[in-house]
Amino acid sequence: MTGYGNLDFAGLIGNRALSDPDLDVLTVENGGKSPLQVRTYRSLWQNGHRLAWGLTQLGLKPGDTFALLMANHAEFVDAMLAAAITGTIFVPIDPRAKGEKLAFFLNNARCQGVIAADYALANLLEVREQLEFNRWMVALPTGETGVGLAQAQGVSLYEAVLDRSGREHPLAALAADAPMQLIFTSGTTGDPKGIVMTHRRYCETALITDRVFGYRSDDRPYSGLSLTHANAQLVTLGASLALGLRCVLSRRFSKSRLWDICREFGCTSFTLLGGMTTAVYAEPGKPDDADNPVRFVVSAGMPKAIWSEFEQRFGVQILEFYGAAEGGLTINPVGVGPKGSIGKPVPNLRHRIVDEAGNDCAPGEPGELLFQAVDGSPFKVEYFGNPAASARKCAEGWLHMGDVVVADADGWLYFQYRKGSGIRRNGDFINGAFIEKAIAECPDVDDVYVYGIPASSGVPGEKDVVAALVPKDPAAFDAQRIFRICREKLEANFVPSYLQVLQQIPKTASEKPQDRFLLEALEQDPASVHREAR
Repeated sequence: MTGYGNLDFAGLIGNRALSDPDLDVLTVENGGKSPLQVRTYRSLWQNGHRLAWGLTQLGLKPGDTFALLMANHAEFVDAMLAAAITGTIFVPIDPRAKGEKLAFFLNNARCQGVIAADYALANLLEVREQLEFNRWMVALPTGETGVGLAQAQGVSLYEAVLDRSGREHPLAALAADAPMQLIFTSGTTGDPKGIVMTHRRYCETALITDRVFGYRSDDRPYSGLSLTHANAQLVTLGASLALGLRCVLSRRFSKSRLWDICREFGCTSFTLLGGMTTAVYAEPGKPDDADNPVRFVVSAGMPKAIWSEFEQRFGVQILEFYGAAEGGLTINPVGVGPKGSIGKPVPNLRHRIVDEAGNDCAPGEPGELLFQAVDGSPFKVEYFGNPAASARKCAEGWLHMGDVVVADADGWLYFQYRKGSGIRRNGDFINGAFIEKAIAECPDVDDVYVYGIPASSGVPGEKDVVAALVPKDPAAFDAQRIFRICREKLEANFVPSYLQVLQQIPKTASEKPQDRFLLEALEQDPASVHREAR
């Protein structure tokens, strides 16, 4: 090997394979259910080339797309590299996707093939006849429940497609702005859209994470978030690959094992998103909660209501940030900004907060957050095959985040709500985090999420408050006790109109609760809904 450029993913890994070949940059754990998967830069480079030959033999050409339908496996990262080597484009898809949604992902991204973990294969085979572009399927055996691979007609085994010659595959001649992947939006408010993420965008972002998030050379980042989401892929994996940090990933997120994993592997930082913070906080307290090696938590959505108590209980500090896969980034560094703030834009970005008419908002006035490069150059986002949505996202050269924020007199930003999903009750906007904190502190509750539904009063713009929760012991659950706790801890306007009792809260791959599926469940299962007894 010779030296490579750092602005495409293959070059980034190739350079590290030259300088730090034996650094165990990636460890994937699975709670002892399967052996640890470890990748050094050398083994990652070799595995990427082995799979690259396989992709070529399967008929993929530069610019073609293929899907990765799996949870966090080392093979996921091998495939990321194989795509870069061959100039193809990988499409990460939540392995829980099925039916029309799965078919939509694969058809929308024009996927020529799919590499699927065995536990996702049954759902994939069910939609095979609906796929417009698929030419091959490859199954990754994991030992988890799945269809019998030998009976899956037309499906190749992962090991069978790997090249065993030891040859390096020629690197595709890629421009830095060539597509690296199509990463889908969460789709919490409509059909997901495939964001075209370029090699330059991925690599440049990964290379500055030490300055943005404060990673040190001796840090060991951890994440249980899915690699199908930009947070785990960039904030944890990308940062580690670019900076030479020894990251740890879990096959899947487990709030009950979070701290034990960090202790076992000596992890000094981990990422949390939105409702995950409340779920972790809701775990029963233990005497050794603060006995852990974690230096700081990279959070996107730490509620102000539990911020200080979270830090004190677990002996950590919070670095809060806000961003999206399309772009836009604010940072509230550890110990700098006020608690509850998402921070200020990073130095290469400027921002506006605008009302519905596009006028700038004064401090204290809520409005939509917009971003633009500090030099004034127009922001560009490409949604695959959807130029109209791309244009709307960057209207007039500004990136429209679709989120309502407010700025204080010192310029610190505070997230309010996603446009269209704010909860206004009796004329006031309700901060669901306070309700979630009150309920999460109840020992009977395992998880909770608060959302709004159109008010039964019929008042335009008003909403009733629903607290969706998962009880620890459904047989012993007392809904009226939860209402009493809310009455004791919250002002009257914050007491939920309804409690929705579920076995689990439906979430995206990034652990973001999905309001539309909660609403469907609310309508379809009225027996799960409780009102306060008066």
